[in-house]
Formats: sequence, C-alpha cells, structure tokens
Amino acid sequence: MRPEPDASLTAALDEALRPGGVRSVFQPIVELDTGRVVAHEALARGPEGPLHRPDHLFAAARAAGRLAELDGACRVAAFEGASRHGIAAPLALFVNVEPEVLDTAPLDELLAIADAAPGRLRVVLEITERAIAARPAELLRTVARVRELGWGIALDDVGADPMSLAFMPLLRPDVVKLDLRLVQERPGPAIAQIMNAVNAYAQTTGAAVLAEGIEDDRHLAMAHALGATLGQGWLFGRPSDAPATDRPAGALPAPTDDDTTGPADSPFSCLPEGTVLRRAPKSLLIELSKQLEREAMRLGKTCVVAATFQEARHFTPSTTQRYRDLVERTGFVCALGEGLPVEPLPGLRGTDLSPSDPVRGEWDVVVLAPHFSVALLARDLGTTGPDLERQFEYALTYDRDVAVRAARSLLDRVAPGATRAPSAPVVRPATSAATTVDPYVAQLLGDNAIVRRALDATPSGVCLVDVRLPDQPMVYVNAAFERLAGLPREELIGRNCRFLQGPDTDPAAVARIRDAIAAGEESREVLLNVRGPGRTPWFNELHLAPVFDDSGALVQYIGVQVDVTERIEAERALQRERDRGLSYLAQIQELAVTDPLTGLPTREHVQRQVETALWNARATGDAVGLLVLAVQGHGEIESQHGPAAAEALMRTTTERLRSRLRRGDLVARWTRDSFAVVLPDLAAESARVEVDRVLEDLGTAVRGPVVVEGTPTVLSVSVGAARFPADADDVAGLLAVADRAAGRAPAR
Repeated sequence: MRPEPDASLTAALDEALRPGGVRSVFQPIVELDTGRVVAHEALARGPEGPLHRPDHLFAAARAAGRLAELDGACRVAAFEGASRHGIAAPLALFVNVEPEVLDTAPLDELLAIADAAPGRLRVVLEITERAIAARPAELLRTVARVRELGWGIALDDVGADPMSLAFMPLLRPDVVKLDLRLVQERPGPAIAQIMNAVNAYAQTTGAAVLAEGIEDDRHLAMAHALGATLGQGWLFGRPSDAPATDRPAGALPAPTDDDTTGPADSPFSCLPEGTVLRRAPKSLLIELSKQLEREAMRLGKTCVVAATFQEARHFTPSTTQRYRDLVERTGFVCALGEGLPVEPLPGLRGTDLSPSDPVRGEWDVVVLAPHFSVALLARDLGTTGPDLERQFEYALTYDRDVAVRAARSLLDRVAPGATRAPSAPVVRPATSAATTVDPYVAQLLGDNAIVRRALDATPSGVCLVDVRLPDQPMVYVNAAFERLAGLPREELIGRNCRFLQGPDTDPAAVARIRDAIAAGEESREVLLNVRGPGRTPWFNELHLAPVFDDSGALVQYIGVQVDVTERIEAERALQRERDRGLSYLAQIQELAVTDPLTGLPTREHVQRQVETALWNARATGDAVGLLVLAVQGHGEIESQHGPAAAEALMRTTTERLRSRLRRGDLVARWTRDSFAVVLPDLAAESARVEVDRVLEDLGTAVRGPVVVEGTPTVLSVSVGAARFPADADDVAGLLAVADRAAGRAPAR
C-alpha cells in the first residue's frame, strides 16, 4: 500500500497555493554598454518554511499533481508584483512557464492583469530547452498565442544543450539567453560552436543576446566578447522584493519579425506559388532522403530532423537502423505516419496520422540547423504498380523560410513524449542543514538519518533520476557525486545527466544505457565524462539500477558512479606497450583473417562470424541472408591488361559493395573472383523482400562501368541468395542454395 504524503508538506503546499502564498522577487536586466535597466525577471519564492526555495516548491507541486496551479500562481504573483512596484513600459517583465503546462497555461486570463499595469507592461515569456524536448507541438502553439498577445519570447539556457540551437529558427525568439557557463567558464570548442550559431541568428533576425551569470568584471568582459548586448547577474543586482526604480531605464529592441508563422495545412503546401515540381518514383525519393539523413548526421546535435512515412509499414528494419543513428547523433528527430506509435524507437518522437490528414499523402524530410536548411517535399500521385515505382511530384528546396514553415507544420502534430503519469510520492522536509535532501525524493530516505549520512559519506557518487519527468532529470545527488561532477548540487538538480558527457564519449555506450532505461533494466558501462567548468575528462564506471513503485511501474533510476581514470589509463599504457611489441607472428595471424588485396575478411574468418549470426537468429527468431556475387570476366581482364588491372577491378568492386551495406552487414572475398555478403538480424516476416532488394542493389552496383586502362568496361555478374531458416539451417547449406541460384557450381 502506498504511504500517504507527509501532512506538514501538504499543508505547506496548500499555503503556497493560496492567494498571496507565492511571491516574486525581481532581478534587473541591463544594457551592457550603457548600464540602463531594460527589464526585470520575476523569480518565484514560496512562503517561509520547507517550500521557500523554488526547486523544493516546484518539486512538491509536481509530485502532488498541482504544477499547473503553481505555475499560474507564479505568473499572477509576477504581474501583480510588477504592477505594485511600478515596473511599466518601456521596461519589460520576464516570466517563466513550466514545460508540462504549456498547453493549458491561462495566458488569456493574465492578459487582463498585464493590461492593468501602468503603461501597458511589455511581457517576455521565457521558454527552456526542457520545453522543447518535452512538448514541441504545445510549445509552438503557445509561442503563437504569446505573439498574438503582443508579448515577446526568450529562449533560456541556450548552450546548456545543443538542442536549443537546433530549435532557434523554429521558435524565432526575441531574446537569446546564454547559459551562465558561457561567461564563467574557460572558452573552448563547444562555446565557439554555440556563439557561432547564436551570433548568426541574432544578425539575421535582430534578436537581442543576453548573458546570464555576470558576477564580476571578468565575466562582463567575456559577455562583451561573446556578442551579448544585455546582461544579468549579481554585478548588476541580486534578486530583491522591491526592484530599484531610480536607475536609468531603457527598452528592449523591437520584437523580431517572423514571416514564417502563417498557417500551413501540410509541408507540401508551404511551397511558394510557382515552385517548379518534378516527378519521380519512390526509389529516387528514398535515395534523396538518405542523403539528407547523412547531411543531418554530419550537422550533429544542433540539427532537427522531421520526416513522414505515410504508413507505419514503410518504417522498415533498415529505416529503423538509420533512424537509430539519427537519434543518437542529432538534436531532435520525429517521424509521422499512420499507425506509428508515440516512440517508434528510443528517443524518436512518433505521431499517428489520421487517414484524413493531408500529411498522410506526402513524403517529407526536413533538416534544420543554425547554418543549414533543406526540405524534400513530395506529394503522392496515387499511381499503381510496384511500390518502388509509385510516382510522386516533389521539390527539393534550400529556402530557409520554406524549411522552417514545413518543420513547424510537422512539429505541430507531434504528440508529447511517452511519459508515465507520476504517482505522488511521500515527501518530507529536510531536518537539518547538514543533511538537506530535496523533498521530492525524501520518500527514498524517509526519516532515516543513518541512511542519509551513509549516502553522503560513501566515496561513490550516487544520483537519483526520475524517468517520469520530461527529459528524465536528476532529483537527488550525494556529496561524492558533486565532487565527481565538479559542480554544486544546485547546478545538478533538474538537469539530465547527458550534460556530463563530452564530445569523445562513446555513443555506443550511451545508446546501450538509453536502451536499458527504455526496457527498465540494469546497465553497467564505463563512460568518458567531463568534470566541472573546465570540462576535464575522466572515466566513470557507471551502474544504473531501476526503481519500481508498488504497482510495478518504473519511476526512477539510481546511478552509482566510480572514478576509474587511473585504472583505464594504466590499462591503456599497458596496451600501448603490447602494441609496440606486436610480433611477426601476430602480423601473420592478421593476414590469415584478412584478404591483403581488398582488406576484406577471408572466407574462413567470415564463416565463423556467420555461424555466430545463425546461433543468434535461432535464439531470437530472426532471419539471416547470405548472398553470392561472382564477377564475370575477371580472368579475361587479367590476361588482356595484366594483374594490376584485375586487382584494381576487385578493389573497386569491394568499395561498391561496402558503400551499399548497413553497418553490421558482413562482406568477404569468398573466392578469387567472387564475394559473399551476410545480412544478419533480419525481421523474419520481411526477410525475403529485404534480401531480394539488397541483392538487386548490389548487383546493379557491381555491374556499373569500371575504367580499365582508360576504357570504361561494363561487367557481368551472377548473383544468388539464400535465407536462414527458409532455405537452409547451416553455412554450407546456405552457400549451396545461393550458388545454385547464381547458376554456379558450389564454391569449394
């Protein structure tokens, strides 16, 4: 039976949510060049007691399911406080909105309060990157409503996560607020990337750049160097109950113009009148889409990708692999199609399209980044025949406004991320400063002071992550975790652990962690993390364990971290010594498993790998494909042009095969003039179609003209394929079937 919430904390929350229970303090925002105050930011404070701190207050309200109520109360307090203290035009008031309540925020009711303020107070709504990740559709709708009210938009904490850079052109903020680490930390490549994107956006839109965390003259100099025109921080004034009104006043720049906010029924309808449309089969659109996906992965974490698939059946196993890579290497990816779930794979945002939605009949791929934009927008012409020959009319446009409108049209349909409704945990106020614990996770520790002291005394870093909340933030860290991260807990609580990763963190290890969390399983990995403002690298041996509530629902993860940098460095030093002492025998062994001409694995080596793939397939129920491709005329070319020409032919064929295969597929030089390709991990129901498609694709690639002694030569190739378990149950049987299909005698 679930324990009841702590009565004293419930009473404190009730008191905070009564009229006047929440109050606002105000911090000035100034022009860096003149020192004039142009705005104040309203910061919430709870009543004296356990919920006075805003992080405790919001955590308790979130746990009790009263976040929307608290969020509205904070904005009312901000407006009433601004009016009472005489904050009026040309000054502006910055207020925040919580991501979880974006679509229900009572902005229209607050407009009356804003109108009552002297001189029609200008309001700027602050949006965080957590809102971007959690609820993109609601976010875009809220931005549109805010602009209708004549208010401004500020994008907060820019630089804390590359995703905020990716969404800048979509949100079109009037003010870009730089995360405080940009002015307080030593400059590095990450900061240069952020400022490159921010300054490009500011120059093209006229948006203001605001630097937070300015506490001394050194920070001020860095803010100027980063291109900021506005500043906020203790150097200009700490939050106070009554903002100083005797300081020189200025005004924010005019709102940015946005010509891309008009309604759009679908991405294809965003194309300007008179756009020249081309006609193409689906097979061409597939290749164009793959090229845009490759561009997106090159752009990395500052990139947004939005794509449509008409129906869920078009989201094939090969598509799944490509989009798993996109999710890992870009900032935000969404896929729309009839029958697609909310999360087709971990990290991919999905949307089930209605059959009547105009997007249902389109093929759209949009890629947006700070310095790059492209949209492939196509419409199904309804032709019949083979699927790959279905006809579309399309345009490929690099017009940024069109790409932004198309992306907004798709994101406006994206549902909130798959989140579990959080049950209200038991929370208790901290009992002493020495053992302060966030009330939101006090249920974990209860009143057991020994447990608290043990957690703070352990040399291993311990954190608690709540998987029910948007972006899965940390809600508790112990003292050792603070030391390992190099940051105080105030800068850790509420953030996703990913910010502790650096550019050299192994993406495969991160993907395994993400998959384990999605499955509710334990995970053990060694990650290269970064520590403190200086982003010093260190190796973290991480153990994650799931926490379930009484109903069996996954609610939290406990992470235990150990610094194993010395051990890893010692192991690497030993390995370097071993590498330097690589013996002639080891080189011979390497040649035994690698063809020296093509660099491909030899037949014997791949045969062992195929046996492993078959063993795995038997355990999982998957299928495996084995393909044979024999080049005709290899001997004639050698006799006419010499061995060098024949060897060049085989190297060219090798590169063509490699370029057409998935990561994880196997290709080997099987005989003197033939190759074998193994396709593991195929879905049993679609294996035949996938094997036939790959075989045709590879055969076409090998048959393409090859320049021999300056003369283009068209090759012939015989191809054959076999599938496990449909055609045979072992390597020899599969090879015999594939050889017969290719019209060859079995290769011995």
